[in-house]
Amino acid sequence: MTPPAASVRSVQPPQPLALYGPDFAADPHGHYRRLRAHGPLAPVRIAAGIDALLVTDYQAAVDLLRDTHTFTKDPRAWQATVPADSPVLPMLGYRPTALFSDGDVHARYRDAINDGLAMIEPHTLRAEVARVARRLIREFAASGSGDLVAQYARRLPLHIFTTWFGVPPEDRERIVEGIGGMFNSADDAAAAAYADLVTVVTGLVADRRARPRRDLTSYFLGHPAGLDNDETVRQITLMMSAGHDPTTNLIGNALLHMLTDARYAGSLQRGAMTAHEAINEVLWQDPPLANLAAHYPRHDTEFHGVRLRAGQLLLVSYAAANTQSEPATSDPGVRSGGSAHLAWSAGPHRCPAKQPALLIAMTAIEQLTSQLCDAQLAVSASELMWRPGPFHRALVHLPVRFTPLEMNPDTEPAGPSEVSISH
Repeated sequence: MTPPAASVRSVQPPQPLALYGPDFAADPHGHYRRLRAHGPLAPVRIAAGIDALLVTDYQAAVDLLRDTHTFTKDPRAWQATVPADSPVLPMLGYRPTALFSDGDVHARYRDAINDGLAMIEPHTLRAEVARVARRLIREFAASGSGDLVAQYARRLPLHIFTTWFGVPPEDRERIVEGIGGMFNSADDAAAAAYADLVTVVTGLVADRRARPRRDLTSYFLGHPAGLDNDETVRQITLMMSAGHDPTTNLIGNALLHMLTDARYAGSLQRGAMTAHEAINEVLWQDPPLANLAAHYPRHDTEFHGVRLRAGQLLLVSYAAANTQSEPATSDPGVRSGGSAHLAWSAGPHRCPAKQPALLIAMTAIEQLTSQLCDAQLAVSASELMWRPGPFHRALVHLPVRFTPLEMNPDTEPAGPSEVSISH
């Protein structure tokens, strides 16, 4: 429940701070520091003409994420006030999924997702990630240079997620382009990118309805939740978009952390700091999903001293909340008190895929650092570019150089084209 407040503020500054474009991408934490001057909730602009309140305070974020009585996840009242062609709608517009539902409807969709994820055997997933990782590394290892985002961090989760759902190889690039495009809310092409993603998955679902196979698409169609075709399409696009791009960013951001943080000097060879520690620090400092968790007041109310209108858009800044106690000098491992980070969200909509996502990222990083143990950035860190957009923290490229390495072809077979599902 919302804690009582001694006074109520009205947050109405003349100009919300823009969370899209190159300025925000280059210095998000500078923006968060400025936003904290407005209190626990601050006014932001997430696309041209689209404003929201961003929760930057850790306790306020936890309270919001857990308060299903005051807030709803259903965006339709807010969406009615937004132009139909707004580039944020691929991320925030209503679909019949667990992300945009409450109560029994949310539980029905969530059960199908949780049960589907439970079918993925961790040891089989780890082996498949390792196999694909070695194949991808082998493709550029002999050159002595590579782009760890384009050639590795983006391609590896793509293979895993599309294999889970049985996506044909010829459609896999359309999947990743659709997912990446919908995150770029300042881009007019976001709606087209999401529409193409839905088109690919709709064809997949129709095929599996007629010809079931051993994959998660077929499993969803046969789940006791009784999902119709459109509901199945929407759960799959949700899982793909919430899984592929953030996992890509987690791998890329953690590799950058290991390549640039002085405590990891030499750790690609024999250092004390591990991939697990790098991932954990990235989840605290630069989570791959930086700002999301859209909520809407069910009625006019006040929250942490701020007046809110019914249907008003609130977003949670996981990145700002995690680093609320950030000192003047940016020491590694910043924490908001002794609490857990919010990179996986909290409350009933907490990410259900935490364990497989961590397993994929950990295995991917361990495979790369064990093979390319002397890799170093090919440019200065200040020259790296970040993808613009209010929702993610995502590198455009991660160029590295290393001693050229001739890798022998893997001896294991190419692997099944269908995901291994336990019974």
